[in-house]
Amino acid sequence: MTAPPPRIAHLDMDAFFASVELQQYPELIGQPVVVGGDASFAPELQPDGSRRFARLKSYGGRGVVTTSTYAARALGVFSGMGLMKAATLAPEAFLLPGRHDLYRDYSRRFKAAVRAITPRIEDRGIDEIYIDLNPHAEEVLLLAQRLKAAVFAATGLTCSVGIAANKLLAKIASDLDKPDGITLLSAEDLERRVWPLAPRKVNGIGPKAAARLERMGITTIGQLAATPVHDLIAQFGARYGLWLSRAAQGQDERPVTPFREPKSFSRETTFAQDLHVRQDRTTLSRHFNELCARVAADLQRKGYCCRTVGVKLRFADFHAVTRALTLPSSHAAIADADTIRRVAGECLKRISFTQRIRLLGVRCGGLEKAGTTVFKTLRQRDLFAWSESMD
Repeated sequence: MTAPPPRIAHLDMDAFFASVELQQYPELIGQPVVVGGDASFAPELQPDGSRRFARLKSYGGRGVVTTSTYAARALGVFSGMGLMKAATLAPEAFLLPGRHDLYRDYSRRFKAAVRAITPRIEDRGIDEIYIDLNPHAEEVLLLAQRLKAAVFAATGLTCSVGIAANKLLAKIASDLDKPDGITLLSAEDLERRVWPLAPRKVNGIGPKAAARLERMGITTIGQLAATPVHDLIAQFGARYGLWLSRAAQGQDERPVTPFREPKSFSRETTFAQDLHVRQDRTTLSRHFNELCARVAADLQRKGYCCRTVGVKLRFADFHAVTRALTLPSSHAAIADADTIRRVAGECLKRISFTQRIRLLGVRCGGLEKAGTTVFKTLRQRDLFAWSESMD
């Protein structure tokens, strides 16, 4: 049977956060640049109008790389890597703090540009989307070029587009010819272009699964495809083992889903150094207030209220604790920062602080569409009517 023509695209912005930053600081174009750390690493304006940028070697802490330019990647620095390790690989790389409000603005702009051409997109994050091209009679290469041109016109940034018969292959394809690439991947290309890749290139195979595959002697997708499915099931269980086998064969029936109702909104931050609940109270309070304000802004921007507020803590020994409070059905859902902060504070009171804090997060769940709901501030006495949940 002849394979269907490739009609699903994956559009991935090229080094998105770093590319946005380079628009603000064009003097760094072509240089190794790493995005990570806090606002203390922001560029300093000099008397002559030039800017002084922090170098990666000046970083001290345990933050991680948010993203890096291709010049930094050539030195071995990639997203998710610890900044201290990155500093040993590229000490002279420039370090910029992340500015997520700015990135979200650029994200909205590129997605709006794509929707103006084809509305059937599935939002997969701040810098990537799937696109259903089936409603378009236009030849896919020309359509991809038009999408890329629209994104560039809206943002000044480049993106890479992979086009294939399904989402799994389209995502792999978008990474094959980065940056600023267009890749059409057909069934005939599977053995030549996909099978030589490492299993981690398949979305859904994480570091733990990849390590287990390596212990089985499987270091390429092609080797995974050649592994008897019963061997994979024996190692990974029926569901995931069967999925691994099918994914290696390039099989994926998932449709492009234009919209998904969110289940929750959350914000969290990992501190450069472990913080003490009393000695570092001022710093902790500032981060806590910022997290509550940001998650409230997310709710209101997306048009939601919440009925559950929770907190997440990870201590110095990496032990994680969560606490949550759920609003009774008699009370209106909430979305204002003050109330979220007050309820999240009640959650914190239900935690024993015996260690320094490594990570702090705030989560809002039990979502309801805001509609005409007034963002109501919860009275202190109403807190006693909340039901408590603990993990």
